[in-house]
Amino acid sequence: METSLAKPRVEVVDALRGLVIMAILLLHNLEHFDLYFFPEWLPDWLKTLDGAVWSTLFFVFAGKSYAIFALLFGFTFHIQSSNQAKKGKDFRGRFAWRLLLLLGFGAVNSIFFQGDILAIYAVIGLVLIPVARLKDSWVFVIAVILLLQPQSWGHYVYALQHPAYELGPNACDKYFGLAAENLSNGSFLDVVKSNFTVGKMAVVSWSWVVGRVYQTAGLFMLGMLIGRRSLFVYSESSIKFWKYALGISIAAFCLLFFTKPLVIDSLSRPSLKGILEPILTSYSNFLFMVVLASTFICGYYLLSAFQRMAKGLSFIGRMTLTNYVLQSILGTFIYYGYGLSLYKYTGATMSLCIAIALIALQMLFCRWWLKSHKQGPLEALWHKATWINFR
Repeated sequence: METSLAKPRVEVVDALRGLVIMAILLLHNLEHFDLYFFPEWLPDWLKTLDGAVWSTLFFVFAGKSYAIFALLFGFTFHIQSSNQAKKGKDFRGRFAWRLLLLLGFGAVNSIFFQGDILAIYAVIGLVLIPVARLKDSWVFVIAVILLLQPQSWGHYVYALQHPAYELGPNACDKYFGLAAENLSNGSFLDVVKSNFTVGKMAVVSWSWVVGRVYQTAGLFMLGMLIGRRSLFVYSESSIKFWKYALGISIAAFCLLFFTKPLVIDSLSRPSLKGILEPILTSYSNFLFMVVLASTFICGYYLLSAFQRMAKGLSFIGRMTLTNYVLQSILGTFIYYGYGLSLYKYTGATMSLCIAIALIALQMLFCRWWLKSHKQGPLEALWHKATWINFR
């Protein structure tokens, strides 16, 4: 029974990873890889279409694709830790080394793209080490507290108690503005320097402002719990869980979606609005992430046609690290000033077409590579370096 269930579990996770990488690539192209620019010379009909494309894709995937990515990161940690535990080994030390290697991959990716998430995951991933041996109930409580954004709520309470308090200028806006000048007009070396200075400061400060740091840590832990409970393995109980998750998350998301504007508008002070809005946005992103993930998993296991279509994504999902870095290299060259400078000419619709072409190329590359290799090139390197013998 364990053998028969292992394969579909891996397949659905790989397919879900493929969906996430595809979604990230779509959004990065629309954003011109953090080089925001909207051509004014485009015809009105195309601007209208661009607005619809932008709104739709960001509503569906923005803040949700990275959330699923974080969930799967925690799940992978559980799988590796469990495999080592069966051999009587403690994986936590090796995992710390693995995170250090991921930090190195993040540094390489940051050469090209300031919005790299690998280095951030490498740092936040350390939270899994102290909770790895805790009971499920304790891990769940800690994860929920993190997802509730405790620091932001503390900030909100402080603002309530001090009516004269006002929010200062958002530091990430300043840093993003400085970085954009280098991305649009600088040489490759200028871009590299910018990515590791103002660009990195922009991304880190933005992650704090929107609550992504706490959310990511909480999702890592939930992913670990999903692995412990075998919820990605096909069974009546796991399907029942995802069906319940789908129904509850849809209801909660709709409630929050319609009440959020009313709650924000009811606040008279801009400082309170500025603090509360990112909190509620993080909640809505989490809920819609659950909608996406549970819909995908239920569709994969219950609809054969959906499963056949989704299996194509598993080729990309099996080479997540390689594809993530590759899209940074190709995408920044396409849009940045040192490359083709297409940020000047492409709105959301044209950027979407470019993204679709890149996804097709990545899928062809992955299919070709995996015919003769078990892992992608960077995945194989990460695996070999992870298990290097230090003795």
